[in-house]
Amino acid sequence: MGFSPSQGAMLATIDLHGPLTPSELALRERVQRPTVTRMLARLEADGIVERAADPADGRSFLVSLTPAGRELLMEVRTRKDAYLARRLRELDDDDRAALDRAATVLEHLLEGDRA
Repeated sequence: MGFSPSQGAMLATIDLHGPLTPSELALRERVQRPTVTRMLARLEADGIVERAADPADGRSFLVSLTPAGRELLMEVRTRKDAYLARRLRELDDDDRAALDRAATVLEHLLEGDRA
């Protein structure tokens, strides 16, 4: 079982910040709540996420990864890491240095979002 890049991003967000309500997930992913609801329904049907009652709000629920979802996410990350590592080894020193500088700039941008 695979999933789309948006579903993968959603699973990574749930893994890092979950359990989350659908509204919290939509906010973190910067998508509309109906989009999250549709994606969660599919992931739940596939046994990748599960929902539980939200103790803070009886009208809502919290979503988290199932053990199968966590395993799938780990497998996908491992494959992506291996692919990227192979590709990075092909670069020359100048290109690797440029990527290192770009990564530093991106980290600073992301830190600004967290402030």
